[in-house]
Amino acid sequence: MAEAKLFLFHLLILLVGRGASGSSVAILSSPGSIDSRNPHVDLRIEQVRSSSLPHVHHHMDPSVIVFFFLEDLKQGNTLPIHFPKRGSNTSRMLPREEADSIPFSSRDLDYLLRLFSFRQGSPQAVAMEDTLRQCETRAIKGETKLCATSWESMLDFARTNLGRDLELKILSTIHLTRSNTLLQKYTVNGIDEITAGKMMACHTMPYPYGVLYCHYQKSPSKVFKVSLTGENGDKVEAVAVCHMDTSQWSHKHVAFEVLGIEPGSSPVCHFFPEDHFVMVA
Repeated sequence: MAEAKLFLFHLLILLVGRGASGSSVAILSSPGSIDSRNPHVDLRIEQVRSSSLPHVHHHMDPSVIVFFFLEDLKQGNTLPIHFPKRGSNTSRMLPREEADSIPFSSRDLDYLLRLFSFRQGSPQAVAMEDTLRQCETRAIKGETKLCATSWESMLDFARTNLGRDLELKILSTIHLTRSNTLLQKYTVNGIDEITAGKMMACHTMPYPYGVLYCHYQKSPSKVFKVSLTGENGDKVEAVAVCHMDTSQWSHKHVAFEVLGIEPGSSPVCHFFPEDHFVMVA
């Protein structure tokens, strides 16, 4: 179950249309409270709260609460955000020579399950199959993507798309304090827009060894570093990306369900968990 929940979160960030389901999570705010500074907040919180009501059959998984509108990003605003906790068993990246010697294809799944001693239907097997399938899906219009199985292949992909002679900078979310709270309201304390001619996002994928789903989109995006303070005092220096053109996204993308909009009608922004990163040039 843990592997399945982890994989769900990765898919939400990867611009893939999927339905969402999950369990209830307590949110640090009083029931019925209204934040007049951000009218979008309460709908998202109530959608999550409804998961605890037995008569509600369609509810929202708390882990999808990472999407927001560009106009939400204002100092003093509050935003409900789900930040997953980084696992201690994060898979390590292999050297390129070793990674390239292992098949990486859904056609070889039976062989790979035997290689890594996972039984068919196990959570690990399901996560592996989903990762391979996600890596093999066709990129959307204007997007170039790669599932990198080594740091070397990731860097080659970055230089090809961002520029070989440009200085590359990696940005990632940093938790300055630690707690067991996954979902709560955060106050925006500071916003720093990162000037970048080009950007590439990379997301860790569940697999027996390190796999990074990296994608570069020609459509315009904005990158921000956002200082956040949670209601319980958690402090986060978060990376956020706003996609300015979503017209090529699937209508089934979970972001449209969370925000209640249609493809192309509004920019879509989302926060990054700490083990994902953005590379800018």
